Amino acid sequence: MPRSTPETAAAIDLGSNSFHMIVARLQDGQVSIIDRIRDSVRLGSGIDADNNIDEATQQRALECLRKFGQRLADFPPGSVRAVGTNTLRNANNSYNFLARAEEALGHPIDIISGVEEARLIYLGVAHSLAVTDQRRLVMDIGGGSTELIIGDDSGPVFMESMEMGCVSMSRKFFPDGNITPKRINKARIFALTELEPHVSRFLMCGWNQVIGASGSIRAMNKVLSAAGWAGDTITLDGLNKLVEKLTAFGHIDAIKLEGLSEERTPVFIGGTIVLLATFEALGLKGMKVSDRALREGLLHDLVGRLQHHDVRDSSINHLAERYHADADQAERVKQTAIDTLKQVADDWGLDVDEAGQWLGWAARLHEIGLAIAHNRHHHHAAYLIEYSDLAGFSQREQRFLAAIVRSHRRKPPLKLYKDLPKRISKPVKRLSVLLRLAVILHRSRTDTPLPEFTLKVSNKTEIELCLDQDWLEQQPLTRADLEAEKGYLANMGFALSLCGEE
Repeated sequence: MPRSTPETAAAIDLGSNSFHMIVARLQDGQVSIIDRIRDSVRLGSGIDADNNIDEATQQRALECLRKFGQRLADFPPGSVRAVGTNTLRNANNSYNFLARAEEALGHPIDIISGVEEARLIYLGVAHSLAVTDQRRLVMDIGGGSTELIIGDDSGPVFMESMEMGCVSMSRKFFPDGNITPKRINKARIFALTELEPHVSRFLMCGWNQVIGASGSIRAMNKVLSAAGWAGDTITLDGLNKLVEKLTAFGHIDAIKLEGLSEERTPVFIGGTIVLLATFEALGLKGMKVSDRALREGLLHDLVGRLQHHDVRDSSINHLAERYHADADQAERVKQTAIDTLKQVADDWGLDVDEAGQWLGWAARLHEIGLAIAHNRHHHHAAYLIEYSDLAGFSQREQRFLAAIVRSHRRKPPLKLYKDLPKRISKPVKRLSVLLRLAVILHRSRTDTPLPEFTLKVSNKTEIELCLDQDWLEQQPLTRADLEAEKGYLANMGFALSLCGEE
């Protein structure tokens, strides 16, 4: 993360249909978009029978990312946020592909959950709207998923992500391109079935305004307007006429509609049916269309991080409060862990600001598993962190944080370290060591200050902890814990010693 706010930042959406990148200038608290690049990669269309992204599709994606990477060559670390959505969430080989993709782009790429995608979409759309006291229903039809969000000026109130999008629906119900009334009805019933579990909650929340985002909905709006079936609002009547027109073509290759681009045509019918089913299920009367979506939300979220308004802090606090974590103990552990970090950061190649943020989050959450059971509570805490919907976090970030918390006591999870990507495994181990020592030093759970201490690292793996010997003699439990810790850390590849030992 840059130490100062950069002059430019970029956001990249690796969608199931298209890859989008926007570049913005950051000045005086304002975000001004100065460049946009889009490429129709069709990632979702490249899924083979084994649920892997095939090599030809990977090559298309990598070629696109190299172009993006050229534009971003001079951007500092932390000034670019790139995320993958439905296809990368679900493909079996997504993590192998990500390693190649990050090399092509030159910046990290995260995979985000459907709920996090929905939050970012709402953030992007909301920034383009006037401040009102109205509730909004925002819809985004992507290549592999559809997000529905109800929110107001303060943010989302209710969000859902459903496994249906313009690419997946077109592939599932029109695999050979043939369009028949029977297939359209099957697709429509499938979409209604996906929506049905969420309808009552959405109706209960209510809304005053309906807004559509994404390329699919914008494409439908263009076609409907060109045909005279819509003004500035998409309606149910217009969508029904559009479906009749698509049925009459008989085949996807025969579709010719004014306002519809050639690259959008193969997946247009799938998105249309999703939108029609949503109008029917929620009783929508009309929908306005926004030109903002996920990538704009990503950009605003990134700017918030750069300017120290990180939504992830709120997510951590909410999770800690939900599971009644001891805030005083968490703060003690946090401060000591960060004190140790400052002493070894240079030797371990850790950035104090960034690593300190992760240590602080881990300290805040390291005891949330106690709400389930004391036995194996570090396992319970790690599970809650990895599988909760944490606004602002990617799947990899949650896995990273969960690994640190899982490692904070007892036997180190050696298999977990082995399964992590290499560039993540090393910092997880090192931050885990600091958290473990901080937890041991605060075993008494009191506000009595610790004596001055030093932590030194030699040859990356030799750790020396120097504590006041008189104090340590009066803390037999702490001494016993530190003696036991020597064995645990040895299993992690570290040698712990205490000053004054013979």
